[in-house]
Amino acid sequence: MPDQQTVTFQQALEAIEALPGYQQDDLMEIIRRRRIEQRRDSIANRISEAKQAYARGEVSRGTVRDFMREILE
Repeated sequence: MPDQQTVTFQQALEAIEALPGYQQDDLMEIIRRRRIEQRRDSIANRISEAKQAYARGEVSRGTVRDFMREILE
């Protein structure tokens, strides 16, 4: 793997601003799509963890009133 260089936020902005407009637009679209995919992956992981916790009996069901009663006891 090649050496990774740390780039500051300001340096990244300057590098992007140096690109032609159409490349800036392409970059924004790529980043937008990657962020969407990251959020999907995060949601899928949380769902999987919740299902596992439910299967282990670590999750209970009920109303808000039931929950408040339980935490105040």
